[in-house]
Amino acid sequence: MPEPQDYYEVLGVAQNSDARTIKNAFRELALKFHPDRNKQPDAEERFKRIAEAYAVLSDPKKRADYDARGFEAVAGFSREDLFGGINFDDIFSGLGFDLAGTSPFASFFGRHRPTGPARGADVEVDLPVPLARIVSGGDQELVIQRPLTCLDCHGTGEAGGAKPPECTACHGTGRLTRSHRNDGEHVLIQQVSVCPTCGGRGICPAHPCPTCHGHGEGLQDERLLVTVPVGAEEGLALRLPGKGMPSKAPGGAPGDLYAVVHMQADPRFERAGADLLRLENLPVTAAVLGTTLTVPTVDGSAQVFVPPGTQPDAVLRLKNKGLPKLGGGACGDLYVRLAIKIPEQLTPKQRALFEALRTLEAHPDNPQ
Repeated sequence: MPEPQDYYEVLGVAQNSDARTIKNAFRELALKFHPDRNKQPDAEERFKRIAEAYAVLSDPKKRADYDARGFEAVAGFSREDLFGGINFDDIFSGLGFDLAGTSPFASFFGRHRPTGPARGADVEVDLPVPLARIVSGGDQELVIQRPLTCLDCHGTGEAGGAKPPECTACHGTGRLTRSHRNDGEHVLIQQVSVCPTCGGRGICPAHPCPTCHGHGEGLQDERLLVTVPVGAEEGLALRLPGKGMPSKAPGGAPGDLYAVVHMQADPRFERAGADLLRLENLPVTAAVLGTTLTVPTVDGSAQVFVPPGTQPDAVLRLKNKGLPKLGGGACGDLYVRLAIKIPEQLTPKQRALFEALRTLEAHPDNPQ
């Protein structure tokens, strides 16, 4: 069995780091490996190690014991011992994450879902976000379609809202049960399936409602405002509690909606995490002699010096001119790749100059 990784190494901090540094490191790493936004197969285990490291190092007594005796100091701790005093919701407030409640880590943090009727299904939708919203954060409108009880039949599926007759195939149960015994055996085998006649509803409208065609419900557009955090990363899933599918069980809570951030195409940049990439065409003369370019940035523009003799596909870096990083900290960088633009058609004067240059390159010691 491999040795566990040192908690300080897990968080990427020095052993003498203060509480604020440890908290910031945990916050950044936990956001990166949270299951709502990281689908890598090892993300769950990475997240568990990160949370465990923070639970120990954020508690002065646990940290002192760990520094003195290593993993032996925490070997007998339960999940409640480790995480009982930590308010993860406070640490991640305002970022749209649910680290307990309905996440796969509910049991890991020692929290459990309430018992009761089954909740509705969760829904995942794409949330197109312009670059400006990622830079500043704020509310982004999202239009979704949600099931709505038909107003004309009040959900019965029968025209006028009358009570529909029960399905004659399943006698109102919504299920069909088939029983048989294998030859020579005394075991009764029962197979239960959804009634194909009524689709499991137990009813078959005699006069289907013309509005909902007997289904009892339809779809309605709903406009939601999703709070996008500053620096929201590509694929970040923002949870909207109770905005998923309604429960099929009486009294059951609706599921949740997960709005997955996707940056809208921007003609100026491509995104690579918190960094931005831009392609800039450069005339041959500018590459040879050098020049100063004015390039767009997320907050305006910047002057970039191109040194003489710049080669094709050279990359210039503008530090901290990229996107803000999720959770705070420095911004990413803007990388400008230079493409040397070769003229396709020359004027007579340009051709004469290039011919003279070619002659000079062939005979550099022969003065013109």
